[in-house]
Amino acid sequence: MDNSRKDNMNQTFTVTGMTCGHCEKAVTQAVQQLDPGAHVHIDRAQNLVQIESEQARETLAGAIAAEGYAVAA
Repeated sequence: MDNSRKDNMNQTFTVTGMTCGHCEKAVTQAVQQLDPGAHVHIDRAQNLVQIESEQARETLAGAIAAEGYAVAA
């Protein structure tokens, strides 16, 4: 077993302010700058961003907030 590899975690955030495809792309790119292997799924109608990443929740939320979006959870 390779203990040097972290397990990816599925995390869901409530993100408001995303109104278009450009917003989705900005959020996705912000997350993937931190973790190029991250998988990002956005449901704009529900204001949900689901991320599979090894990055800490606070780090991911900070990257989304830095793009100008409000992260509630």
